[in-house]
Amino acid sequence: MKLYRETKPEDHFSCEFFLMSDTTLRQAAEALAIGQSIGNPAVRSKYETLEMMKNHSAKIIGNPDDLEKMSSGTVEIAWPYRNIDWYADGIAQLMCTVMGGQMDIDIIKQCHWIDINIDRDKSGLKMPSYGLSGFRNHVQSYEKPLLGTIVKPKTGLTADTLRDIIQQMVDGGVDFIKEDEIMSNPACLPLEERISIVQPILESYDTVYCYCINSDPHTLMDKARAVSQSGGMGVHINFWSGMGSYKAIRDEDNGTFIHFQKSGDKVLTSKHNAYRIEWSVMCKLAGLIGCDTIHAGMYGGYMDMGYEELKNIQNICLEQNMVPAFSCGMTKELIPVIREKFGNDWMANVGGAVHSHPNGIRAGVEELRAVIDNG
Repeated sequence: MKLYRETKPEDHFSCEFFLMSDTTLRQAAEALAIGQSIGNPAVRSKYETLEMMKNHSAKIIGNPDDLEKMSSGTVEIAWPYRNIDWYADGIAQLMCTVMGGQMDIDIIKQCHWIDINIDRDKSGLKMPSYGLSGFRNHVQSYEKPLLGTIVKPKTGLTADTLRDIIQQMVDGGVDFIKEDEIMSNPACLPLEERISIVQPILESYDTVYCYCINSDPHTLMDKARAVSQSGGMGVHINFWSGMGSYKAIRDEDNGTFIHFQKSGDKVLTSKHNAYRIEWSVMCKLAGLIGCDTIHAGMYGGYMDMGYEELKNIQNICLEQNMVPAFSCGMTKELIPVIREKFGNDWMANVGGAVHSHPNGIRAGVEELRAVIDNG
C-alpha cells in the first residue's frame, strides 16, 4: 500500500501541518497519518489488511526522501472522505481526526494545523444561508461597510433597559445587532423574555438581530428553534459551545443568520502554543459549516492583528460569502482608515464607542452611520 502520493487523490480531503519532531519529519508525518486513520502509529495489527489501508489510511502528499532529511517542516496529509459520516458526525469528527491523537505521540513536539483543502460537494457541507450577499439584500446596503452594534451591559439588564437600548440602535440606523457573548440565559433577563421584548421592536426594521444562545448541546438547538419560531432573524454563538453547534443549526435550515464569535480562541490559535490551529483555518471551518457572519478580527483598536493577517482573513471570509466583522475597539475615526485598506466588504461592529457616547446610543449610531454613508 502506498502511504505516499505525489498529489491528493480526488476522493480525499487534505490538511497542511507544520510538524516538529525529535526524530525526522518523515517519522512524524507517518505517525500522524497512520495514527489518525487506521491504527497505532508505531505497531501494526494483523487485521490491517492491504485493502483496509488502501481504502481508509491517510496518505502523505510528498516525497519520503525529502521528509527524511528534516526534523521540522510543512507536510500535507490527505484523508478519504469515506472515513467520516459528514452529516451525522460532521465537524466534531473532522476536528477529532485532524487535530487529535497526534498530540499524544511523543516524537511530535509541535503540531500546527495551517490549512485545509476540502470539496464542499463531496463532504455535503453547506454554504451560509445568507452570507454577505444575502445580508446586503436584506438590509438594502451596498458598496459600503455594514454597521453593527453590541448589546451591553453584558448581564444585569432589565427589560426596560434592553427595550430602550434596542430602540435607540434601530432608530440610529444600525444594520446588525448582536447580544454580547456573556448573555445567553441569565436569570435577570432570560432568552424567552428577551425575544418577547426585541421582536416587537424589530417588526418595523430590517435590522438583523442575533440572540446569544451559548449552551450545551441538550438545550442549544431548543434555543435556536425558539428564536426561529418567534420570528427571530439570527443567533450568536461563541465557539466554546462547539463547532458542531453551528453546523447543526445550518443543517436544520431554520432561516436564521448564524454569527460566529471568537472570544477565547487563542486557547487554540495563539502562535505561542506548541500545538495549535491557525485562526485562518478556524475561519475556513466557520464558512464550511455555514456561518453567515464571523468576528474576524480587528485593525487598530485594542486587538490589532495587523494588515497582512487581517487581509488574509478577510479574503478567506469573502471566498465563502461570509461577512467578516471587525470589532474590539471600533470607532468612527477608525472606519475610514480601515475602509481605505480593506474596501467595503466588512462590518464595523461597535460596542463601547456607542454606549459611551455623551449624547446617548442613538447619537453614537447616527455618527457612525454618517461616516459610513458619506465615506
